[in-house]
Amino acid sequence: MSRAQQPSRRSVLAVAVATAVAGATAPAAAAAQRPAGAADDPGRAQARPIDYHAWTTYRAWRRGAAQGVRAASGARPGVVIGVPAGRTDYTDPHTGTTATWEYATWTSPVHRLTVPATEVVASWNAHTPHGTWIQVELQGTYSDGSETPSYVMGRWAAGDQDIKRTSVDGQADGRSAVWTDTFAIDDASTGLRLASYRLRLTLYRRPGTHLTPTVWRLGAMGSDVPDRFTVPASTPGLARELAVPRYSQEIHKGQYPQYDNGGEAWCSPTSSQMIIEYWGGRLTPEQLSWVDPSYADPQVDNAARATYDYQYEGCGNWPFNAAYAATFAGVQGVITRLASLTDLETLIAAGIPAITSQSFLKTELTGAGYGTAGHLMTVIGFTADGDVIANDPASPDDEAVRRVYLRREFENIWLRTKRYNASGKVVSGTGGVCYLYFPAHPTPAQRKALAAVGVR
Repeated sequence: MSRAQQPSRRSVLAVAVATAVAGATAPAAAAAQRPAGAADDPGRAQARPIDYHAWTTYRAWRRGAAQGVRAASGARPGVVIGVPAGRTDYTDPHTGTTATWEYATWTSPVHRLTVPATEVVASWNAHTPHGTWIQVELQGTYSDGSETPSYVMGRWAAGDQDIKRTSVDGQADGRSAVWTDTFAIDDASTGLRLASYRLRLTLYRRPGTHLTPTVWRLGAMGSDVPDRFTVPASTPGLARELAVPRYSQEIHKGQYPQYDNGGEAWCSPTSSQMIIEYWGGRLTPEQLSWVDPSYADPQVDNAARATYDYQYEGCGNWPFNAAYAATFAGVQGVITRLASLTDLETLIAAGIPAITSQSFLKTELTGAGYGTAGHLMTVIGFTADGDVIANDPASPDDEAVRRVYLRREFENIWLRTKRYNASGKVVSGTGGVCYLYFPAHPTPAQRKALAAVGVR
């Protein structure tokens, strides 16, 4: 479970939702307000409201605007520092330390969204050796033709020796804002949307060295998921279970207060570590030597440290988790949304598990035994009845992690965009947010499955 009380977190996005349905105090009241043919009418066909786009090929990197970077070919094409464009001072807000860095930049071509978006989440895959780091920015054009500011979507390094990886609070222009890792239109009911965007990547290194970050994947997911308390029921189509390692977040309760104290705060890195190891990612004894040797599953502690966002003060930053996964050889990670459990079945059929983000009352997910304002778990398969098999890290021990959740309940708590909390207040749902980790060189079947859910 995530830091639900964090005021700068995406729970703030619920303000516009609450405004849109002001006066509704129960799901029945909200249903009465929906017009005929609304988005949660199971009989109404919907265009896919999600656009994930990424730059990953040598040709794509060559098409961007480069200042001091060069495209690198090879098995995993990317961008690296060539001749730095200049030097700059950066004062780390979390240490107060000022240091000088050489930098180079790469700016993507404009990507026009296939669906003008109310939200955008960027993600990236990179190698940042000690003495380097990267910054990702988004600058877009609204549907009325005006432009957004240049928003920082993350300052990131795999380690924490050079800078403290961080999101940036306080970015807004009165029409949109960035909440930790999510660009969001302030009031979607006005019809304003983000029509297009560029991503700007800045690579930093210690002056006078030949070090460089290498960025292999840079992309973003834009979406305009319809507001809904319920989603159409899907038809079961697959029975398969993947052999994904099981880790409990709860056995780490109280560990490392500087990384949000373990336990319920570590659902995201615990889920990430399960799939990383499914794809063969392993940490060496040297990499784990900093962890108290009395702690079980030290790799989970390491994942928490490696995903910790020093501004958010938690491990639940979505792109930071994807970037951590991609530090393991042969693994890629993206943040996107999926449209249905059928999408998840397509991935599972190709051997690709997925991490889903959801929030729910205790009564809304049979067998969970808890309620949450935000929680990540790993979907590893489907039963013969179509129910969801999940590795749920909110379990008392590793053995108890495997759960089976009712299909209809799970798809609703995961895919809805609006819900009622325990006080009866309208708050936001995640609308199908998903972490996808998959091989750097997928098989043809895996590429087909990923393409079917919009990831290339």
